Amino acid sequence: MIIGSKILRFEELPSTNTHALMLIKHGDEPEGTVVCSAFQSEGRGQAGNKWESEKGKNLLISIILYPSLVSAEEQFLISIAVSLGICDFLDRYVNRCTIKWPNDIYLKNDKIAGILIENSLMDNSIESCVAGIGLNINQTEFPDSIHNPVSIKMAAGKEFNTDTCLNILLGDLDSRYKELLYGDRQKLSDDYISRLYRLQELHAFKTGGTLFKGRITGISSSGFLAIEKQDGTKKQYSFKEVDYVF
Repeated sequence: MIIGSKILRFEELPSTNTHALMLIKHGDEPEGTVVCSAFQSEGRGQAGNKWESEKGKNLLISIILYPSLVSAEEQFLISIAVSLGICDFLDRYVNRCTIKWPNDIYLKNDKIAGILIENSLMDNSIESCVAGIGLNINQTEFPDSIHNPVSIKMAAGKEFNTDTCLNILLGDLDSRYKELLYGDRQKLSDDYISRLYRLQELHAFKTGGTLFKGRITGISSSGFLAIEKQDGTKKQYSFKEVDYVF
C-alpha cells in the first residue's frame, strides 16, 4: 500500500494541506502519508475558498505524494485518480455520484466532497504533491453560506463510522493511484469522463460575463473542460474560465 501506509491523526489543525506541505518541506514523511484531522480551523478549498466541517463528523485528510512518473503536463491525472477513488468509495453507500469539474464530487445536484491538490513543480516533473480531501460523512446541518451540501448520512439515512470509512477510502485511493502510476491511464481518463457532472446534457454556462448553452463532451489531456455550444462550436476552458449556471 502506498496511500495510507502511515496515518497521522490530529484532533485539530488549521489546515491538513498546510500541515502536509510543512512535512514535505522538512522531508520527514514517506509517500502515501495521510494527515487526518477531526477539525480544521482554517480549512482551505479551491481558489481561496474556505472548507467548513463540523468537528468529528466528516473526513478531512491530506495525502503526501511524490508522483515522479507523472510529468508536469500530465498533472491533472492526479486529480482524476483522486476523484475516481472517492467515487469508488461512495458507490458502496449511495447512488452513482458524479464529478463536477474540476474538483467537486456531487450526488445529483448536491456537493458531498471537495478536492484541493497542490503540486510543487520542477522543470517538467512533479517534485511533490499534496492531495487534500474534504468528504461529508455524518454532518446533517451546514452553515447557510454553504451552497447545496449533502453527506453520506443524509443520502443513506444512517450513521457511519468515520474510522472505517477512512480505511476503505484510503484503499480505494491507493488502487486508483497505482492505476495512475502503473496501469492504463487512458482507462482512468475514460472513467473520469463517464462520471462528469452534466455530461452531454444541454445546460447554461457563463464565461466572461456572457451566458451560453452547451453540452460538456469531455476533458482535454491538460484537464481543460470541453464544451460544445448550442450552435455547434466547440471550445476548451481552463479552470475559472467558465462557470456552471444553476
